[in-house]
Amino acid sequence: MGLYTVVITGASGSVYGLRLVEQLLIGGHEVTLCVTDAGHDVMAYEVGFDLPAEESRRTLLRFLELPHDAALRVACANDMFDPLASGSHRVDGMVVAPASMGFCAAVAHGMADDLPERAADVALKERVPLLLVPRESPLSLVHLRNLTSLAEAGAVIVPAMPGFYHRPETIDDLVNHVVGKILDLLGLEHDLFQRWGD
Repeated sequence: MGLYTVVITGASGSVYGLRLVEQLLIGGHEVTLCVTDAGHDVMAYEVGFDLPAEESRRTLLRFLELPHDAALRVACANDMFDPLASGSHRVDGMVVAPASMGFCAAVAHGMADDLPERAADVALKERVPLLLVPRESPLSLVHLRNLTSLAEAGAVIVPAMPGFYHRPETIDDLVNHVVGKILDLLGLEHDLFQRWGD
């Protein structure tokens, strides 16, 4: 099984990151979750879940209705001594879902002011798969240039653009389509949506 990092930033769409964490853990993978300060605020507003500083792991597993022994670690966004900040820390992939335009700009320009930015910087330099799920509309030329720079540096840009060919009936169906595409890019099996032709 793999070891994955998931970051939730302050863009709208924290449900994507939470669903990804859930699916990775259900699949038996190890997950380190890191939520930015703005990510905490948006997640509480959009999903109604406030990730506490204390007992965050246990609280999140209870919220996701997962076993207490699931391989989840929660890292503090301000802890630059966390293993995620080092290139010697082995990880199979990193996903930022959702990725705010501010986060993308920082990483595109080599900034590493907190642990999530540093972890993304490390992923790029170590050639670890880095998937960014931007959730913004419309995109300005500045946004597009930053995303292009990230793609040129090796990141994979996975916009939160759910498909409709699978005939979604609920918001969960739309979320699952985007998260399924992320899992596809990580090379991981899932059954979150019906594939075209199946």
